[in-house]
Amino acid sequence: MLTIQSREAAAELLRAAERDRVPIKPLVELYPEIDVVDAYEIQLLNVRHRNRDVIGHKVGLSSLAMQQMMGVDEPDYGHLLDDMQLAGTADASAYLYPRVEVEIAFLLARDLPGEGCTVEDVLDATEFVAPAIELIDSRIENWRIGLQDTIADNASSAGFMLGSERVRPSELDIGAVAATLRRNGELVAEGRGDAVLGDPAIAVAWLAAKVASFGVRLLAGDIVLPGSCTRAIDARPGDEFRAEFAGLGSVDLKFE
Repeated sequence: MLTIQSREAAAELLRAAERDRVPIKPLVELYPEIDVVDAYEIQLLNVRHRNRDVIGHKVGLSSLAMQQMMGVDEPDYGHLLDDMQLAGTADASAYLYPRVEVEIAFLLARDLPGEGCTVEDVLDATEFVAPAIELIDSRIENWRIGLQDTIADNASSAGFMLGSERVRPSELDIGAVAATLRRNGELVAEGRGDAVLGDPAIAVAWLAAKVASFGVRLLAGDIVLPGSCTRAIDARPGDEFRAEFAGLGSVDLKFE
């Protein structure tokens, strides 16, 4: 476990990497003693430092394949801040290694319980689900991330874009929703909602319980991104992405 001073130093390294767009070595190399608790505390330090409104949360590592690759048995999470919400375009030069992921966003109408939160709780509290693209990035050089690196780095989150469609969760089988991602018109990824822990609502329930252990609740009005239905795709200047969801509409994001 790190000292308070080391946590603050690690947080500053990540801030500088994002600000200057110069990646850093993995924190697990710079601070070999870093553990998961340290990583979440570093994430919180930088969330507080940005002094922006928290408008939701994201779940990462929500597919079995990603968990196996990272050698973990549960997802991780990050914060969504108000300045991370995109309006159709993203400045590619503002990121180091931008990638996009296809997600089914949950828009909460009521607070979720913490410990013991169930899928039924999630569905009851969700007013709508919506099509979404998450923009992920890493402040760690060449995506050489371990679990502690991605947690400390806000679960590698950098932005997100919601489509305009809104569907009540009772009106579709969220796990069966088929999703595709096209880059400049070419199909580059496809998947289904159940790639996310078998059902994206399971990921939201896990998140509600997990953040409660840090004194955080998922609240009415929050946006929750439960994890990607597809693999992540690199984004380049000039790329135009469209994610389409059966029964849920589409969302577009252009990189300038």
